[in-house]
Amino acid sequence: MSVTTPVFADVLKSAQQQIQQDLTTALDAFALPEPLKGAVHHAVMLGGKRVRPALCYATAALGDNVNVAAVRRAAVAVELIHCYSLVHDDLPCMDDDSLRRGQPTCHVAFEESTALLAGDILQSMAYEILSSRLFDQSVAVDQSIMFRQMQILATSSSKMVCGQVLDLQAEGQRITQDALENIHRNKTGALIQAAIMMSAVTIFKGTDPAILKLRQFGQAIGLAFQVQDDILDITADTEVLGKTAGKDLQVEKSTYPALMGLQQAQDYAKQLHDEAFEALSYFGQDAQQLTDISAFLLNRTH
Repeated sequence: MSVTTPVFADVLKSAQQQIQQDLTTALDAFALPEPLKGAVHHAVMLGGKRVRPALCYATAALGDNVNVAAVRRAAVAVELIHCYSLVHDDLPCMDDDSLRRGQPTCHVAFEESTALLAGDILQSMAYEILSSRLFDQSVAVDQSIMFRQMQILATSSSKMVCGQVLDLQAEGQRITQDALENIHRNKTGALIQAAIMMSAVTIFKGTDPAILKLRQFGQAIGLAFQVQDDILDITADTEVLGKTAGKDLQVEKSTYPALMGLQQAQDYAKQLHDEAFEALSYFGQDAQQLTDISAFLLNRTH
């Protein structure tokens, strides 16, 4: 499946515009001292693909009578968690990177201690947003939805941290494909799946077959996203990526191209996307936005 310019313009660009507005509203709700405020804005507002919020919005398009405010809060919360993870991932004690989204990383721009604290507070802010009445002051928060969203986000965040530990342990090691997938289903895939499921619980009950199909979709697209990231690390340049190209090779990270070769890694990414599209077929045309985003992710260059 190929991606066209209208797909990006109509789906992802629209999602990016919406989340930028909502992130601004959310950050403005917090009175933070400097330089923490500046570091938080640096970490969150410099752009990025905003894939996780886009998946939140596109999942909401599957149903009627959606709790729109709850979906918007979920999109903000999952993006704040993602941004915190990038700040910590770039620290000298982790990947020690100096470039993110084409800009100096948070610890380079604001020093290490401030960046560490910015990542810390982004976590708590995410849960404050989920429990707030942001985006709809006239309606009380649906406690059932809020609880399920918090549970999903907390579980996925824990998995993400565990995946990061396993990723660090695997540097310089020759590991199996099963071990590599265990790393990335947690480190990358869990939060991508959370973005989908946090929106899904505003529409479907836990026993609905749609929940299983969306979980299958999330698992496939989450892993495919990481495989494609590994591929781009060696096929794209720093200017296009917005981060240091070839960094995985420098620190001897375990990656799919290193494990199975570039062509096989590309074939595997395609296989995973096919699995994702198959899961979405359950929803028919209602899943067009999710299908468009998935097609973009398969063909992305950064």
